[in-house]
Amino acid sequence: MSRDYGFSVVIPARHASVRLPGKVLIDLDGKTLLQHVWERAGRSGAENVVIATDDARIEAAARDFGADVERTDPNHPSGSDRIAEVALKRKWSPERVIVNLQGDEPLMPAACLDQVAKLLLSRDDADAASLYWPITEAAEVSNPNAVKVVLTAAGEALLFSRSPIPYARDHADIAAALQAGVRWRRHLGLYAYRVESLLRFTRMRPGELEQAEHLEQLRYLEAGGTIVLEQACMPIPAGVDTPEDLERVRSIISKENNVI
Repeated sequence: MSRDYGFSVVIPARHASVRLPGKVLIDLDGKTLLQHVWERAGRSGAENVVIATDDARIEAAARDFGADVERTDPNHPSGSDRIAEVALKRKWSPERVIVNLQGDEPLMPAACLDQVAKLLLSRDDADAASLYWPITEAAEVSNPNAVKVVLTAAGEALLFSRSPIPYARDHADIAAALQAGVRWRRHLGLYAYRVESLLRFTRMRPGELEQAEHLEQLRYLEAGGTIVLEQACMPIPAGVDTPEDLERVRSIISKENNVI
């Protein structure tokens, strides 16, 4: 059987959101937030882009702008489970690489989608691939919403945490440690995984670390899996979680569309 060297992008999209309900269908300069995400994915080298949703409103809107849509079970606990259902329904090969692009990331650079897919394709031994970005501000190191990752020399994840890891014992504070050259890396929530690894992941029970940190990726590490990372080829702007985020993204998209 010939090896599968391509990749697919799957965009899990929900209507429910604690801070911004229905955000994927909010209009941003004449298009829904979700359409902007889908168009970004379409600029990548993916062979296909699929929107996975359990909501009829999202399905209808996505079909209206020409997207390939898969209706999924409303009882999935996570986007990973939703993507696994798509892979099974589509009968994708166990080797097929899937990039998980969140439905609230309308500014995601297509180059980063290609990068994370190629990274996983280059590592037959890895279960998943992801990206990071260097942290330069002490406040971000201390921010529990900024997930930190520490790596082996081979670029494999040792641990993800909301805590400031590594702990810079020899320095008075984080700012001093940064000035002295201690490196912190922020994990960016963009993943690529092979179908076989994804299906295995969704069948695992969450371990102690995952339950403590509320970080799904720790499930791979607790089970002895391998996640390989590299620095993103360019900054990845934050997604849309709050009304303030929405206005920030709206302004950026409006300016992009008005460039002559």
